[in-house]
Amino acid sequence: MKDADARALLRDLFDAALAAARPATCLAPYIDKLRPPKGRTIVIGAGKASAAMARAVEDRWRHPIEGLVVTRYGYGETCKQIEIVEAAHPVPDEKGRAAAGRMLDKIKGLSVDDLVLCLISGGASALLALPAPGLTLEDKQEVNRALLKSGANIVEMNTVRKHLSAIKGGRLAVAAQPARVLSWLISDVPNDDPGVIGSGPTVPDRSTFADALAVLAKYKIDPPAAVRAHLEAGAAGKIEETPKPGDPRLARVETIMVATPKRSLEAAADLARRRGCDVVMLGDNLEGEARDLGAAHARQALNLAKTQDKPTVILSGGETTVTVRGKGRGGRNVEYLLSEAIAADGAQQIWGLAADTDGVDGAEDIAGAVFAPDTLARARAKGRDPKAMLDDNDGHSFFELLGDSLVTGPTRTNVNDFRATLVVP
Repeated sequence: MKDADARALLRDLFDAALAAARPATCLAPYIDKLRPPKGRTIVIGAGKASAAMARAVEDRWRHPIEGLVVTRYGYGETCKQIEIVEAAHPVPDEKGRAAAGRMLDKIKGLSVDDLVLCLISGGASALLALPAPGLTLEDKQEVNRALLKSGANIVEMNTVRKHLSAIKGGRLAVAAQPARVLSWLISDVPNDDPGVIGSGPTVPDRSTFADALAVLAKYKIDPPAAVRAHLEAGAAGKIEETPKPGDPRLARVETIMVATPKRSLEAAADLARRRGCDVVMLGDNLEGEARDLGAAHARQALNLAKTQDKPTVILSGGETTVTVRGKGRGGRNVEYLLSEAIAADGAQQIWGLAADTDGVDGAEDIAGAVFAPDTLARARAKGRDPKAMLDDNDGHSFFELLGDSLVTGPTRTNVNDFRATLVVP
């Protein structure tokens, strides 16, 4: 297989995964089944896909609606009835804080005849940045930055976020009672736990203030004094916990998963088979250090190269972590891919692609990258040491230097990381 053909196949697989999670596609059957309430319909939401989800609702549902959703800068859509606010991600800003406060106000004082339609996707945790009483946005920003660098997984990060928030961890749904709350979720987390997606603003929370303190202790994060005091007061029972499973205030809440990483990986696998490839599916919920996973997948690819008699694609999803030790530009997908390329060591049969389906890997407007058999040789010819750049957490600079970055622009969806390794015998 020619290099250009291998690269094109990997990109086609990624595009197939994205297509399966487009809001206009995955929401259509749910919008068509939804019956209008006797009262008002308030649409709220947050996440990188939320504006596209709102647009899908407006385009397809022929009943009066109103509302507000907040999305990442650059991820907005033009809507006539639902207000779209753009704010910062992954570190929250004042626009996100203000939008979250207005959203909470919109759903207070509703009746049993009203419907709150909540559109949640990955990124909602940072975009719904409404601090709990006694905390400031600056407190939340400082903790968020520390968590992003720590190597904490998404469950751990969102455990802390829920307990510093006035809106996450089920509190948004509590504020909407007695209205009916219907949540449509696009999953970006391993195992599709609705309590983790966007920090679960409309679902029960199993974590506690004590769990949040344990996360900070585990990663040796010293938070602002107000944050520590807030969490310790909660652990001591002086602040009300997030609503737990069985809470009667959540009795009128329904949650539906409209798109998942698994469905997107299956769409890519179907295309790979149609193109004549075997598929090895490793799962949609892989976690752990990005560089460790990349090296492990390279070893698996090298073993397959010795035994397979037809092209094979290794697919996986999930959300890895990066413990930042260097001063590079980061990105968990490029860290994974650079580690995989180093471990593959120029093997002539192996290509790889890793990207975030939201179009943003880390804090960069770059989805990910591609590596080929000649990647390491080309980098060394330019005077760059791949291992040194990996140690500096500088995967983005590495692949950008070679022209191998994958730039999609805003995808307006988010079903987590997509990884594909192509082995050609």
